[in-house]
Amino acid sequence: MDQTPETETPQTDVPPKKDDNNSGLIQKIQSLGQTNVPTMEGSSIHCLTIVGQIEGHMQLPPNNKATKYEHLIPQLVAIEQNHKIEGLLVILNTVGGDVEAGLAISEMIASLSKPSVSLVLGGGHSIGVPIAVSADYSFIAPTATMTIHPVRLTGLVIGVPQTFEYLDKMQDRVISFVTSHSKITEERFKELMFSKGNLTRDIGTNVIGTDAVSDGLINEVGGVGQALKKLNELIEQNKQNNNDNNGIKQ
Repeated sequence: MDQTPETETPQTDVPPKKDDNNSGLIQKIQSLGQTNVPTMEGSSIHCLTIVGQIEGHMQLPPNNKATKYEHLIPQLVAIEQNHKIEGLLVILNTVGGDVEAGLAISEMIASLSKPSVSLVLGGGHSIGVPIAVSADYSFIAPTATMTIHPVRLTGLVIGVPQTFEYLDKMQDRVISFVTSHSKITEERFKELMFSKGNLTRDIGTNVIGTDAVSDGLINEVGGVGQALKKLNELIEQNKQNNNDNNGIKQ
């Protein structure tokens, strides 16, 4: 009789099972390159990191540090749908990559209804430029750089006029997006893109922190603290605008 309570007591095995499930979920998220949603006082901010090379339709070698666009797109959809997420912080340190994948990510960030702030750390090169300017407000670290150059096919020879026309139209898409989401003029952006002598054996320009701001490409020089402060300000403005609109409808 005394042994029955001892055999019925191990009901504390449930929490370890939950922990095992959570640890497995965390490992799965890490393997997919996704990030957790940090909870902050008064607001919930999702931090989206874009590092290494942006992988598009072609899979990169496993030794390359890459950001897969098929992982970012579901996150951006979830950010838009999740009412607990009030703002997006995009951290960039990328060498560029697939043009169409980068433009797709840029368009999705720009179309979010929630406030967004981008921060370029280290580098936001090539197709990383449109992603950096796609947010509502952009920052760049003083030592960070952004490389602006024409669209090109690495290792391939353009043998037919149709291929050149396709690249030319894709390049126009990049120019149009960047100039419409930043203060830089089309003339200045093309001047930086087609400049000679700035990059060794290549066409383009390597723009450093303060120069990116003076050209109107990026809004402000700053770091994580300034970016979070600005994002919280945008979140409060968004709340106020929603309250005002609800008041008018009533």
